[in-house]
Amino acid sequence: MHRRSFTRTAAVASLAALLAVTAGCSGDDAEPAAAGGGQALEKVTYLTSFGTFGRDAYAYVAKEKGYFKDAGFDVDIKPGAGTGDNIKMIVSGQAQFTPIDMTGGLLQMGNGQATGFTAVAGIQQRTMAAIIALEGNNISAPKDLEGKKLADLPGSVVRNLFPTYAKLANVDASKVQWVNGTPQTLMGTLASGSVDGIGQFVVGKPTVETVAKGKKAVVLPYGDVLADLYGNALITSSEYAKANPEKVKKFTAALLKGLQDSITNPTEAGEILKKAVPTAIPAAAAAELTAMASYVRSDGSGVPVGALDNQRVVRSIALLRGAGAIKDTELTPEKIVSFDLVPTA
Repeated sequence: MHRRSFTRTAAVASLAALLAVTAGCSGDDAEPAAAGGGQALEKVTYLTSFGTFGRDAYAYVAKEKGYFKDAGFDVDIKPGAGTGDNIKMIVSGQAQFTPIDMTGGLLQMGNGQATGFTAVAGIQQRTMAAIIALEGNNISAPKDLEGKKLADLPGSVVRNLFPTYAKLANVDASKVQWVNGTPQTLMGTLASGSVDGIGQFVVGKPTVETVAKGKKAVVLPYGDVLADLYGNALITSSEYAKANPEKVKKFTAALLKGLQDSITNPTEAGEILKKAVPTAIPAAAAAELTAMASYVRSDGSGVPVGALDNQRVVRSIALLRGAGAIKDTELTPEKIVSFDLVPTA
């Protein structure tokens, strides 16, 4: 505190000097000041949903444009590895926020595979899970998957949800072979002909075609037979959400602002992703975001970006339970969603 005997000029000079020192700090041991508040930014780790594809560019946009900083966060963005692994990282405290497939989260929690996480916002209002093949692989309908070899991560929602999808699409799941892949290798594996199809999001089609050097992709969306399922949802640990509700709201708002910008100006978002991830292909990223726009914006009047509806989660649980995919008869929406933290109109 300044003593009263200080002159106003001295006080202003002292404040200016302090701000100059703060602005000049760039070492790892110095915390940058939060915009407008003068407090140190909270360092958090954010995992993308799956690798560093265009569909996840919105986090890089939020960071590049200072939205996270304005909300009081210094965010380290790292590539995620799908729903199962991302949940483990959140629950263990190795990361604080990540998007996971909402259906995958329901399957994990509903079958006792994971607890300790909670959803705080919706990223896509409809599931984007899909099988993607290439023309020439003799796959044009779900039934064609029988006798074929597919690749995906063992913990991915596409793979874990496949038995339910297959049942409702009249596919004999026992006749479909799955092999393991990674976010970095899946598309190349498909392009090389090593497998007949891969687990992907529907918006991955333009990137698949880029990697496959012009070959046309064939997309089998899970949403064709699995109505009412959400796509990705932002999660954090139940412990963090309970201890820091206002921080969760601020982080969510900053991320969703980046999401809105990305689907409004996908070309810009693709360039921002390229700046952060040199291997990214801006045009492919922009194409993914363009395709994703209709999944982010709800068709419901007055429903904001990021919304999660209790009754839709009820229906999702009922659908999965009816298909035999969820064993927990006590699972309710409130166990997986913190509705008091979800954005409202």
